[in-house]
Amino acid sequence: MKFVPHDYQRYCEEKIIETPNIALFLDMGLGKTVITLTAIYKLKYHRFALRRALVVAPKKVAEATWSNETAKWDHLSDLRVSVVLGSAARREAALAAEADVYVINRDTLTAETMWRGWWTITLTHTTRKGHGRLTA
Repeated sequence: MKFVPHDYQRYCEEKIIETPNIALFLDMGLGKTVITLTAIYKLKYHRFALRRALVVAPKKVAEATWSNETAKWDHLSDLRVSVVLGSAARREAALAAEADVYVINRDTLTAETMWRGWWTITLTHTTRKGHGRLTA
């Protein structure tokens, strides 16, 4: 499917590309995932400023959302997503796979994983209901 971004999506994408540390606070369904993936794609393939990205997400989001969004949009067809879930052995294999974006569950994220030389780290859905605190 062809992605025709709304003005606010284009603005967010440009800000991600231009700003070293940034957060997007958009309501559900406004395209945070496609905006972020588009920025990752442009940083990697247009500006050569990114080698690989880590996305930290709740398990349900990690399982399908990022892979599905990459498959959905024509302009993201070259992005390779590795879903880092399952047993320790499966997670290690997923981290060793050739990919551009690695999506991991926040509950299985370890310090060792964090120190693997990521060029960017994206945290999604970072609040847990009932805890009132941000988590990674």
